[in-house]
This record gives sequence, structure tokens and C-alpha cells, in this order.
Amino acid sequence: MDNKSSTLELIQSQDHEPSDYRPVIGVVMCENIIDENPALTVHEKYLEAIFHANGLPIALPHELASREGAIDSILARLDGIFLTGSPSNVEPQQYGEEGVEELADPGRDKLSIALIKATLEKGIPLFAACRGMQELVVATGGTLYRKVHEQPGYMDHREDTALPHDNQYDLVHPVEIQPGGLLAELLPEYQRFEVNSLHGQGARRLSSVLTVEAVAPDNLVEAVSVRNHPFALGVQWHPEWHSLTDPVSKQLFDAFISACRIRHDLLQE
Repeated sequence: MDNKSSTLELIQSQDHEPSDYRPVIGVVMCENIIDENPALTVHEKYLEAIFHANGLPIALPHELASREGAIDSILARLDGIFLTGSPSNVEPQQYGEEGVEELADPGRDKLSIALIKATLEKGIPLFAACRGMQELVVATGGTLYRKVHEQPGYMDHREDTALPHDNQYDLVHPVEIQPGGLLAELLPEYQRFEVNSLHGQGARRLSSVLTVEAVAPDNLVEAVSVRNHPFALGVQWHPEWHSLTDPVSKQLFDAFISACRIRHDLLQE
């Protein structure tokens, strides 16, 4: 039995008695300028979704990636990693291309990619949304479309900025779950469901480390998982926005926090 199977079976098992431990989840932040000062920020929706799933979110500064031994030290104190979305994009140099990314956040690129590699090596649960999924693709050796809407055959996956802010996060297109994967096991009652869409970049080529979990109507990859890992899932949409009212979003956050709790419990045995 591989790590992924054993974790999923424990999550789904009626015989498994989970502890009341609340997993500590490291959450990446984005660089912004506030009052002319550099700042690191994270949208409260991400933190609320983790709190609602009975986890404890902790924001992670970019400087961790520049301090020797800091990544390993912080991961020894965490039960999981959550990679948020962001207005910024992954720089093309991170996946072997040239050019300038106008909406760049190099500090986040550096931290997220280092976290992903260490997390996967250590078998720590990971959940990634939107930019976070793109970081997962890049960190495992894949590439991105820099502007999906300019690619022949693909629809425009960006939000409609003419709508009120909250309506930009409404469900706008379906995704189809691929059979036999992590999403199919976590969401057995769904084969197809609606998601929001607020991204310009998208997965172009995946490495053999990743499995396609869901696709959009235009066949753009909408979700991926890491092979032979207890729980490492990336989704291209924003599940945090409706994590209390949307059944799929709630199930995904609950499953992530359950995987983090199970890993903690097993390490205590």
C-alpha cells in the first residue's frame, strides 16, 4: 500500500478514530506595498477556510527561503502547507523561458518552490489554489502558458473585472474529474462540478511527477496531484471563496486538514 492509498483510506475509513488535534498549516503570503513600505499580505478568505476546517493557519515570510536551514526547521513544526492564489504570476525564468513578468513576486516564487520541494520530499500534506497550483507545476519540472487567453483553442479564464468584486468569484464553468485519481476518491459523488476562474496563466506541460485530476471544457488542466504522496493536490480555481457554502470546496479543505491530522497522529504513535 503506497502513502497516498493509506492516507485516503484513513480519511475515508469509518473505523478511524481521529484525534481532536488541530493541525498547524503554513500559508504563503504575497509581497505588496502599503503606505510606501514593503509588506507581506494574505487574503483573510484563505485563513478563514483553514480555520473552518479546524486547522490553525500560520503565515510564512519570504525570508525563510534565504535563511540557511529555515525551511527544514519550520516544516518540522508544521503539519501542512497551503499555497494561496495571487494577483502576481510565476516568473518565466522559473520554468526555463525568457522575458519579463509584469506582475512578478520573486520572493514568493523562491519561497513557494523551496517549500514545495521540501514538502514533497518529507511527505507533508500540501494543498494549492490558483497560483499555488501553477507553482506546484513549475516546482515539479513543468511549464506554464503565460497568457492562456492568447493560446488557440483555449477560452479566457480570467475574471470579468466589470463585475462587482464578489461576483468575480462566482462559479463560471464546469470541470470534469478524471477517473482513478485523488479527486475521484475524495469526491466520489461528483464527476463534474462548477468552479470559479480568475487566472491568466495555466498549466502547459506537466512532469511525470504529476497526475491530471480535472480538466476544463477547453481541456486546460484544472487540478493536479503528486504521485505516491499522502496528499498533495493543486486546483486552478479558488475553493477558499465558498468554503462554507460550496460542498466541493468544503470537502477539499476538510480532506486536506484530515490528512494533516492523520500524519500528525501517526508520527505520535
